[in-house]
Amino acid sequence: MRITDTVAAVTTVTLGLVFVAETFAAEVTWNASLWGNRRALTENVEKLAEEVSKRTNGEFVINLNYGEVLSKARENLDGISIGAFELAQVCVSYHADKTPSLTVLELPFLGISGLEERVEVSNALYGHPAVQKDLARWNAKPLMPSPIPQSVFAGKGDPPGGISDLDGMRVRAVGGHARMMETAGAIPTSVTAPEVYQAFDSGLVEAVAFPPYAHLSYKTIEIADWWISNLNFGTSPCPLVVNIDAYEALPDEYRQALDDSVGPALDHYLAVHEAFYDQWWPELDRRGIVQVEFSDDEVAVFKERAVPIRNAWIKEQTSKGLPAQDLLDFVNTTVRN
Repeated sequence: MRITDTVAAVTTVTLGLVFVAETFAAEVTWNASLWGNRRALTENVEKLAEEVSKRTNGEFVINLNYGEVLSKARENLDGISIGAFELAQVCVSYHADKTPSLTVLELPFLGISGLEERVEVSNALYGHPAVQKDLARWNAKPLMPSPIPQSVFAGKGDPPGGISDLDGMRVRAVGGHARMMETAGAIPTSVTAPEVYQAFDSGLVEAVAFPPYAHLSYKTIEIADWWISNLNFGTSPCPLVVNIDAYEALPDEYRQALDDSVGPALDHYLAVHEAFYDQWWPELDRRGIVQVEFSDDEVAVFKERAVPIRNAWIKEQTSKGLPAQDLLDFVNTTVRN
């Protein structure tokens, strides 16, 4: 081969490499940190990734990393803060001190009637300046809620007949559930979802507070003898957050695709949860799990006990510099509207 031919060939290859490099540079790949396996809680993230890819012709890809591969569930915010990954679900009850503004949604008996209303209330709260400032400390902004249905207690052994039977019971409970159960003398412990089955099976805890889908996903329903159907203390928020720097660095069309994918992702999420209950009730019957229903009087006692819990939350968070009363009033007003 002549020198000129060689130079031409090298030039062609070089240009080709430059072209390939530029092509890949135009594509965006993000990582999302999740825990556990794919389940109802993560269906909004699954749909988000699908929608983003579709809207960008596969040029913007979100890789979903399950099983705490990228980070432990309690450390997802830390990973977001340093840019170790771009997206993460964070469960507020796993680290209430990290996002205290969002713990307002954990307070018992807020009167939120269902998942659709929880989406509305969460999205409204995400726009509150105190929440945005709180999450910005972690270089994070909430992208969309992962609204969790009311948790129910499932337990082993003799079913409780009333509040007095909860005294001394070791329960896996977080957030408002933990505080309410403490008023009955129960002993709550905060165990992350992937650790719950072993804790329940070994007897470390005698009862577990989970939304119904999680009782199925984490197989606690295979151990339970009973469940309480009407202690609706509330639930814990687990929003999907995005690293602010990564979000702002996106090309405009990709950022628009991400934002536009949130609505379809939440619609899908709500539909999945609605269909899920078609599995829940038959599974309870099949396994012969006893349904426990507390009396109206005992539920009323719990509602009365929720008042000082809310007042204590206001006092504690105000002392830390949060506009706690304003946050609670904001949520209550949003619920009423």
